[in-house]
Amino acid sequence: MSQKIKPTEAELEILQVLWTYGPSNVRFVNDKLKSERNVGYTTTLKVMQIMTEKGMLSRDMNSRTHIYVAIVEEKETKNQLIDKFISTLFGGSTSGMVLQALGNQKCSSKELNEIKKLIDNIENTEYNGTNK
Repeated sequence: MSQKIKPTEAELEILQVLWTYGPSNVRFVNDKLKSERNVGYTTTLKVMQIMTEKGMLSRDMNSRTHIYVAIVEEKETKNQLIDKFISTLFGGSTSGMVLQALGNQKCSSKELNEIKKLIDNIENTEYNGTNK
C-alpha cells in the first residue's frame, strides 16, 4: 500500500472484522459489529461500499452475496495510524505514549514480560550497532 489511508472509526471497525475473520459478506460483518454496538445492516453496507470506492476493500460479486476483502494491510495501516497518533497527541514521544498507556491500563504478567523482551531486543540491537 503506497498511499496513506485515513480510515474513519467505522471503517476501522470493519477492517478489524475483515482482518480477524477474512473475506466476509456484509451480514457477517454487521453481525460482528452489532455485538459491540447497535448498527444497522444498511449502514454497514453503505460504509463498505464507500470503502470499496476508496480502495480499502475489494468486492467479489460472483456469488449472490457479495464477499468483501480488506486490501489494505493490517500492519501497515496500524503503523501509519500509530505514527500519526504519537505525532499528534504526544509530540512525537513514543515513551510518552507508552508511559501514558501503561499508567492507564493494567497489564498481565505475560504482557509485561513481552514488553521487557521487546525493550531488551531494542537495547541489544542499539548496543550492537545494528539499529537501522
